[in-house]
Amino acid sequence: MTVPDSPFRRVGVVAKITSHQAVEAARDLVSWLERRHFTVDVDEATARAVGMGGRSFFRPEDGTTDGEDLVVVLGGDGTLLSVARRLPPTVPILGVNLGTLGFLTEIGRNELYPSLVEVLGGHYRTEERRLLDVEIVRSGGAPVCAYRVLNDAVIAKSALARIIELTLRVDGQLVASYRSDGLIISTPTGSTAYSLSAGGPIVHPLLPVVLLTPICPHAFGLRPVVVPDSSVVEATLETPDEEVYLTLDGQQGTELGCMDTVRVRHSDARVSLVRVSGRTFYDSLRGKLGWGE
Repeated sequence: MTVPDSPFRRVGVVAKITSHQAVEAARDLVSWLERRHFTVDVDEATARAVGMGGRSFFRPEDGTTDGEDLVVVLGGDGTLLSVARRLPPTVPILGVNLGTLGFLTEIGRNELYPSLVEVLGGHYRTEERRLLDVEIVRSGGAPVCAYRVLNDAVIAKSALARIIELTLRVDGQLVASYRSDGLIISTPTGSTAYSLSAGGPIVHPLLPVVLLTPICPHAFGLRPVVVPDSSVVEATLETPDEEVYLTLDGQQGTELGCMDTVRVRHSDARVSLVRVSGRTFYDSLRGKLGWGE
């Protein structure tokens, strides 16, 4: 396949290194790009997996790039999540689904090269997704930890802990004090992830909102709530002597103590996802959730 005059010169490649299929796809992709005279950078883990020592590295996990114009992520939604929240929004990301469900990844393995020809030729659009900034405030003091998420921030008890008590406030106003297994604070992008499994609504990913989804609440009337993303959401843990954790995008986490508050607000950062297939969000829902044609 030939690539017409391209707006891109430098391409980053990241693979899910625990997937043999993703590693082989990365090796083939690097060769394909270099034969067409693109400069190719891979992250260090991918380089080790495909046996490309000495190659230029970029470190998306540190927010560090070498001027990549495009990043191709080979794996599933989890691999894309690990890269996306760290890259500047000026770098578009093309996700290639080699996993199972895959709401974030745009194309399948068999669509990779035809789609790349289109993207590298400048025939694509981008879709900006909002992120959330997450802080932990220890026992009413100053924030001690800061994170950024594309999907969700989850407060949840450990497997052996008892039910926990949370107080939820939005913009300083009390919403509820309740007992549950936890709380999911989600972006619209994350509405089809853990929040959906916990009974939360499906929300179009471009809406400017935040989803608050209780996990197994011990109160029949407590239901998911959708608030504007201009809101400041605060959830305070009221339970002593239990193992409770804050998990970010299912990939980072830390333990919470009694009277710790998780504070969440919209981030100024954005993620830019490449769209080339022509599939809509509703097409994905029908196909991936089995809603039929």
